[in-house]
Amino acid sequence: MIIIGSFITALAFNLFLVPNHIASGGVSGLSVIAQSLFGIEPAYTQWALNIPLFIAGFLLLGRDYAIRSLLGTVVLPLFVFITRDFPVPTTDPLLASLYGGIGVGLGLGIVFRGRGSTGGLSTLAQIIQKYSGLSLSVCVVLMDGTVIALAGFILSPEKALYALIGLYITGKIIDSIELGFNYTKVAYIIAENTEAISEAVLSELDRGLTKLSARGGYTGDDRTVLMVVVGQSEVTRLKTLVQKLEPTAFVIITNAHEVLGEGFKRTEQG
Repeated sequence: MIIIGSFITALAFNLFLVPNHIASGGVSGLSVIAQSLFGIEPAYTQWALNIPLFIAGFLLLGRDYAIRSLLGTVVLPLFVFITRDFPVPTTDPLLASLYGGIGVGLGLGIVFRGRGSTGGLSTLAQIIQKYSGLSLSVCVVLMDGTVIALAGFILSPEKALYALIGLYITGKIIDSIELGFNYTKVAYIIAENTEAISEAVLSELDRGLTKLSARGGYTGDDRTVLMVVVGQSEVTRLKTLVQKLEPTAFVIITNAHEVLGEGFKRTEQG
């Protein structure tokens, strides 16, 4: 997964971001700036920065971090070098920031699902977090924000704005890959006739449920809240079933990005 994800990341980087001079954060963004200023191959800049950052991560963050990031640190710049002459599909910077952000997010999401890392400025962010007490998200924003601000100063403010679009999309795609695209639904049912609804869910939907003890905020009465996890295709059946048994029931339905357990997905081991 780390190899496949690194290849997808490198491909999106070379097809969309590099030819359009979009430096959307991280070491890859610095390599775009270096190429624009000095004509240095982005892969060389990435290796030059990743290797000392990897060593610093090994010394300051420990052996486990080094093991997780070693492969990605090496192969991502390699794939960037291999795919550097692939034909460019668009020179529109907006399209490039959109599709580049999607591709990089997809690749990095796969790497993270494989419990790996591509190193880079995320290593520096984790080091700063460890010794400063700041949250990791703040440290990452500081790193990427510095790169984008530098791109705005060196390249152009417009390029920096496109980079922000790409960075935002990358973050959203990473979240989707890590948490899953297929949203399961969680329904909370507040009703008087909970026993009848429970029996119907168990028999007609063939879904389990959990009974939560609650107390009414206005009346102070004890009551039972049913929590039911269903697939997206089962939501309509659940709502119809509840409305049929108790039209005045209060139903809250929310998204659950991932559900592990019997009837859904097996829990991953390791």
